Amino acid sequence: MDSHQPHSLSALLVFKHSLNFESVRSLHAYRFEDGKEVEVEREFLFSEDGSYVEMAASPFLRLQNFCISEVCAGRVIASWVCFFAFGPHHPPILDRIPPILMISRNPKLASIPALANDLQIIFELGCRLENKEPSHVPSEEINEPNKDDQSKRTLFMFDLNCPPCLVATPETSENQENDKEAPGIIMKKKRAASEDVAKIALEDLVKYFDVPMVEASRNLKIGLTVLKRKCREFGIPRWPHRKIKSLDGLIRDLQVLSLLFTTLN
Repeated sequence: MDSHQPHSLSALLVFKHSLNFESVRSLHAYRFEDGKEVEVEREFLFSEDGSYVEMAASPFLRLQNFCISEVCAGRVIASWVCFFAFGPHHPPILDRIPPILMISRNPKLASIPALANDLQIIFELGCRLENKEPSHVPSEEINEPNKDDQSKRTLFMFDLNCPPCLVATPETSENQENDKEAPGIIMKKKRAASEDVAKIALEDLVKYFDVPMVEASRNLKIGLTVLKRKCREFGIPRWPHRKIKSLDGLIRDLQVLSLLFTTLN
């Protein structure tokens, strides 16, 4: 494929070998401006001890006579198992991208740009789709702009993750008197940037294991949905606040029993 010709990524499948987990194959579909689509098959060595390496790949997957856009994660083709699929029927959902294929979680991907560049495109597309506001709820001007200041305005927006609230645009004046005129209205905080969310590490979550999940998301300055997605990335099935609280109570009860036993003896 001529990389200098304008093209776009239309589909990507990533397979791992069922016996040799370090062996990975990817199948890329590129669409050119003239409508022509080209499939490129690549093979990589995902070494646990060293860097990743791209190897010469023979066209094995492309000879299996399947439609790349119809393959989903979990599909088995000979000894290869698909563990990631992107295409027309598989939009880029961030919490379904395996951590090993996320550049922010796996720096080794930088050594295989042929795969890393396409994964970055998919990740950025997923971020744009996740941060996009629902289009079926129209924006409505609440305060009529006056002649002296045409920039003062607030928009009514709707977020599926929280109740409806007023969102101040960057041009809105930060006058406290305006807040008093509309009691009960909560100003929606600006969403965390996708780059900041990607930087959140497991150590950052551990600091707030002893508080409820809602409070932890507030301290991390991210939404509750984003925090749940980060937990899935790190393999945390449930927020451990209640378990920790229960264990703390059990420890206190044992300490009391130990003290009573010592006193009686």
